[in-house]
Amino acid sequence: MMRLQKFLARAGVASRRHAEELIVAGRVMVNGQPAELGCSVDPGSDEIRVDGGAPVRLAEGDVTIMLHKPAGYVTTMDDPQGRATVADLVPADRFPGLFPVGRLDRDTTGLLLFTTDGELGNALLHPRRHVEKRYLALVEGTLDAKALERLRRGVALSDGMTLPARAELLRGGDAQKAARAIGTGKGAGGINASHTGKRSRAVREKTGSYVLVGLREGRKREVRRMLEAVGYPVIALHRSSFGPLELGDLPRGSWRELADVEVGELKAAIQS
Repeated sequence: MMRLQKFLARAGVASRRHAEELIVAGRVMVNGQPAELGCSVDPGSDEIRVDGGAPVRLAEGDVTIMLHKPAGYVTTMDDPQGRATVADLVPADRFPGLFPVGRLDRDTTGLLLFTTDGELGNALLHPRRHVEKRYLALVEGTLDAKALERLRRGVALSDGMTLPARAELLRGGDAQKAARAIGTGKGAGGINASHTGKRSRAVREKTGSYVLVGLREGRKREVRRMLEAVGYPVIALHRSSFGPLELGDLPRGSWRELADVEVGELKAAIQS
């Protein structure tokens, strides 16, 4: 069984919020009767119609895709403020019910997963699953051994102590690779979304350094908050991997569908 508004969203009829409005307005029928907000339906046996149209069905089979998110896009499929969203970058019409697995900050670039498989998406985000996500960060200053050790042991934030993180200061060729992956940081409209304060990013980069951070939890803006807490504010942030999946050379702003073997690797990571 599935909540009706969730069913309508997964079928591509409308966002959950708009689906709720359709239900309240009496425009949705379940088995010939007006639906009530909050009711559940069986997608396999119940007949759901909107505005008297053809029965609404879920697409057969689930799909999971990987997006290389640019800066400047909000991780939501519908933004009431009219900002650029990741929905503009993925084939939501082709794959009804597609939703992002977690989120990346507006200024953060890199690997963002989408799926129509609610069970998979929820499992990947469950705090007990501890699927590692790795980030490349350009920070102000050069992290010292004390700061790295604090990250590795866990950092006290306003919402509690974090889990121990993987933390490595990148040098030489690894730092150069990180710099290429992070790129210019320019997002929607070519605006440098990472620019803050009076000093330009170019000036801040000259005295900055690159660090790899691996997390097994997903609090809001966690990487940025952890690095700031140990004294090294983030200039730019990029997610390079999610569990066994690497972003690789997928161009920024582009997406690709995951192969069955990759989805299998994700499911295996959940169980490990």
